[in-house]
Amino acid sequence: MSLYQRLSEVQGGAPGAAGGAGTPGQAPAAQQQPAPGQAKPPSGIQELRSRIHGQLIDELGTTLYDSEMPEDQLKQMVFNTLERAVEESRVPLSAADKQRLIHSIANDVLGYGPIDPLLHDESVSEIMVNGPDQVFVERSGKPGIAPVKFLDEDHLRRVIEKIVAQVGRRIDESSPLCDARLPDGSRVNAVIPPLAIGGPFLTIRKFSKDPLGIEDLIGFGTLTPAAARFLQACIIGKLNVIISGGTGSGKTTTLNVMSSFIPEGERVITIEDAKELQLRQDHVLCMESRPANVEGKGEVTIRDLVKNSLRMRPDRIVVGECRGGEALDMLQAMNTGHDGSLTTVHANTPRDALTRIETLTMMAGYDLPVRAIRDQMSSAIDLVIQIGRQRDGSRKISHITEVQGMEGDVIILQDIFLFDFAAGVGEDGKLKGTLQPTGVRPKFAEKLADHGIRLGAEVFTPNRGAR
Repeated sequence: MSLYQRLSEVQGGAPGAAGGAGTPGQAPAAQQQPAPGQAKPPSGIQELRSRIHGQLIDELGTTLYDSEMPEDQLKQMVFNTLERAVEESRVPLSAADKQRLIHSIANDVLGYGPIDPLLHDESVSEIMVNGPDQVFVERSGKPGIAPVKFLDEDHLRRVIEKIVAQVGRRIDESSPLCDARLPDGSRVNAVIPPLAIGGPFLTIRKFSKDPLGIEDLIGFGTLTPAAARFLQACIIGKLNVIISGGTGSGKTTTLNVMSSFIPEGERVITIEDAKELQLRQDHVLCMESRPANVEGKGEVTIRDLVKNSLRMRPDRIVVGECRGGEALDMLQAMNTGHDGSLTTVHANTPRDALTRIETLTMMAGYDLPVRAIRDQMSSAIDLVIQIGRQRDGSRKISHITEVQGMEGDVIILQDIFLFDFAAGVGEDGKLKGTLQPTGVRPKFAEKLADHGIRLGAEVFTPNRGAR
């Protein structure tokens, strides 16, 4: 056991700690544990860490927040200061332990504490902090525990506040829930006491620094080349598209890829709770909702932004997710000349997606007849893309479904592509099926033809979708 580890276990050099027997009249170590709710005494290494951290803040001060200083120069200055402070502490540490301590403090100052290495690990797609002592990560669609911990609840709380402050939001006892984002667009959700029992909770869904493209989705098996050509034609042909799926199914990633098909020169307005979309076109305007301030005022909702976007001369409106009354305004936009709009909803099937949009529309506060809402939906929405996380951890598009119109009081749906679940599972536990065409040619093929887009019969021929 290294000295670094021994220092972590010895509580400030308490007598008898190493041998397990206390001094006469002293209670055993097991009986000296703090009462529930009482802070644990800091360990030797924590005392050293806190002292060096404080020395760094005292020496560098506002230099740490100098936005004009190059990042590499600031990083070098921090490491030089930490190395000098560790040497001056006179604590005998091995070279490896010394570097571990220096990097731990530097991550707190320059990054996000213990989870900073996980944020830079490209194999990690999601980080789930269940309190200071338990961190889970998701790799290849499967969760597992990570070998990192925070010092205590205050340490985790400082990291959360740092993330939240970067996007001009706040989190405190009066507002203990917060959605935020990292500079690279990764989605952040934080919950603190009194709502979080057992410590603050932090969930980070990472997004690739280099946004995924359609080739990546084909490589992952999310869809086939034929389906990709079909979806590209639908976006260029200005069809209104709904992307449906459950939590963590890949809706935002798919929306980002679909948005990449929007031709250059079109004016695109994106509306989100926290900015995640990474569109590469030149003419893109990004808007983000704003929560209420400490006085309960100043809130700007997604619905407010959708209404305002209609006055900004958009060619396309892309809403990160419809989860409230903005669904009605989105349908109105799709029906009044803003073709080619895209959004996502939480649902398990294309039929459920329409039912959910119908419910969300009712949340707008207007007493509209169900038939009127369904008429709006059937004329506004052209296509529903259903994506889901499968039992092998992969994310696959399971349905590409056309909205054909109304028959009585029922909206008629027609599947154009379906995932072949009947193919079973391979020896490696992965699904063997692919997204296959059903053989039905969509009714909106004429609309695509009006835009000069003609899809060959091979796109819709069964058993050729994967070629």
